[in-house]
Amino acid sequence: MTSQRTSAENNKSAKTKSRGKNFRKSKSGRWLWFAVGMSGIAMVSGMAGALLAVSWDSTPLQQAQLSAKEAAVFDGDRISGNGFQFSQLTRPVNILVMGMSVLPPDVQNPPSDSKGLRYLPQINSFDGLADVMLLIKFDPETKKIVMLSIPRDTRTEIEGYGVKKINAANVDGGPALTAKTASNLLGGVGIDRYVRINVLGVGKLIDALGGVSVYVPKDMKYQDDSQHLYINLKAGKQHLQGDQALQLLRFRHDELGDIGRIQRQQIVLRALIEQSLNPTTLTQLPQILNTVKEHIDTNLTVEELVALVGFGARTNRSNMQMLMLPGRFSENGEYDASYWLPNKNAITKVMTKNFGLESASLESQTTELASLRVAIQDSTGGERSQIRPLIRALEKAGYRNIFISKPWGEPLETTHIVAQQGDSDSAESIRNTLGFGEVRVESTGNIGSDISIQIGKDWLQNKGLFETGNR
Repeated sequence: MTSQRTSAENNKSAKTKSRGKNFRKSKSGRWLWFAVGMSGIAMVSGMAGALLAVSWDSTPLQQAQLSAKEAAVFDGDRISGNGFQFSQLTRPVNILVMGMSVLPPDVQNPPSDSKGLRYLPQINSFDGLADVMLLIKFDPETKKIVMLSIPRDTRTEIEGYGVKKINAANVDGGPALTAKTASNLLGGVGIDRYVRINVLGVGKLIDALGGVSVYVPKDMKYQDDSQHLYINLKAGKQHLQGDQALQLLRFRHDELGDIGRIQRQQIVLRALIEQSLNPTTLTQLPQILNTVKEHIDTNLTVEELVALVGFGARTNRSNMQMLMLPGRFSENGEYDASYWLPNKNAITKVMTKNFGLESASLESQTTELASLRVAIQDSTGGERSQIRPLIRALEKAGYRNIFISKPWGEPLETTHIVAQQGDSDSAESIRNTLGFGEVRVESTGNIGSDISIQIGKDWLQNKGLFETGNR
């Protein structure tokens, strides 16, 4: 009896201690969350104050003077929340981003200090040709970011100016005409806001983000004394500062011309996103804006910029997709100049699948495996014979249009299965067939393919299974 009472007392004592321990845990947990919450509020409040300072500074983010008619081209409805919810994106939004390389002849009143130089300097302006054009969709409903690169040489109708290269739309009518031209090209998709950043600002932005680590795919050397443009980069993995990154971004003197440059832009953009798009960058946004704002022109408010960056920081990297306007190079003698000729049907597919464009003429259909163009790009440096088991496995699964393409320059640990034309479903099917690799929706593969398989070291680990027929 005594032992039972003692046991009961011990249990009671243990429960009391346990309750006390749990209470202390619960109490300390509440204090921890309270501290985190207060820190978050302090961070948001501090950022809000800093952003307010940016907003009221003498140099506004919007530097173009748009008429009421021009402003009406863009959807002016609010895209972010109110109060402490200002960093929350409240609806899908399409942003047209233009990169400007501006020389004195591009502007009506060039700076006087540029006339005595023996070369054409880049100047801080937003006139001139749009060397880079991206339509970016931020979608809180699907939790995706989709980027569509539009080649600068795309042949299209510019309202009031005839058929020209799309990069001339900014010269002819600024951001509003460029947005209207892009919308018409892309099946009437709505464009909510625009951002123009000139080449001087891109270098400063990359420096403000701490540089960027990328794999330079090959030696790049180019010299243009007339523009004071000197490119000298060695192949390999390296950390580039702003000026070096600009050399990589501007180089286009190879067999793919501007399309190769777009592929390198996507590589740099993905690297910047993976390295810099995080909560830390969000807190540094006021300082970054102060560094580059004189080189930016946008009808986004500072609060809307914060919402977009915040959404990007929370977006899973696998939900960031990079596409390129479907089309082909013009042939010699086909037109009076070299163009990128858009493929209307393929554009409709891309816009319907990725930008919510409604199309009565486009029927939902699955790509036949036999017609799917699959390019193999080896990054391991091995003999061609080593990838024959992989090709046989694809052929056994029903793929018939397979070809070996130029090797991928960067040595990869993991195989990239690149949805070159944005067909993520077909890329995922190939990944399931192989049983390894990582699907990427981007346009860095072979431009004549639907899917590019960039073989990494994980293939060497799986090759034995394919050779024995266990795959």
